[in-house]
Amino acid sequence: MAWLSPSYPVGAFSHSHGLEWAVEQGWVRDRAALVDWLGLLLGQGSGWNDAVLFTHAHRAGGDEAKLNAIAELAAANAPAKERQVETLAQGTAFRLISEAAWGHEVLERLPASVAYPVVVGALAAAEGIGLAPALTAYLHAFAANLVSAAQRLVPLGQTDGQKAIAALMPAVQDAVARALALDPAADPFDALGGCALVSDICAMRHETQYTRLFRS
Repeated sequence: MAWLSPSYPVGAFSHSHGLEWAVEQGWVRDRAALVDWLGLLLGQGSGWNDAVLFTHAHRAGGDEAKLNAIAELAAANAPAKERQVETLAQGTAFRLISEAAWGHEVLERLPASVAYPVVVGALAAAEGIGLAPALTAYLHAFAANLVSAAQRLVPLGQTDGQKAIAALMPAVQDAVARALALDPAADPFDALGGCALVSDICAMRHETQYTRLFRS
């Protein structure tokens, strides 16, 4: 709860995950469209890929070689420059603040620049936090941060924002259940992928968007 709170200084508030371009184009105009957009990310896009990486990092058991391989895959898997900046900036900030505030040797086994789901998954495992609750919290934070971005962009009111988060909980729970069913012995690469291509294109187009509130 502490690590995935908005008060944990990883800079999540500065990223829209390409949503800013989608709002600019009129594709996300209201709560219903936002829920559809984020539900697809959780089930078949970047949210799902984060769940895969988180799960394998958690199951690596602190093995440095495995963690570094997963971290390398996570950095390479970003479909756009800003997506890579987003996950590495948040992940690296998470590692640094966690080293200072919590301190655990598993953090020293990770690359200096590390993807967000990898470092959170690795530290959760090292602290004895089960995969199901840890991943649920991570994906909830993923969804909640983008709802917060939409509240500033669309804009949405506070009540609509909370209704959107509530509507996304089944998608979070479904992604967690699918991730828990992944074969621990399989290559993480085998489970990565998705069909949320418009979201990926939004992340690419955002790089040159003229007026921007967010870094990604």
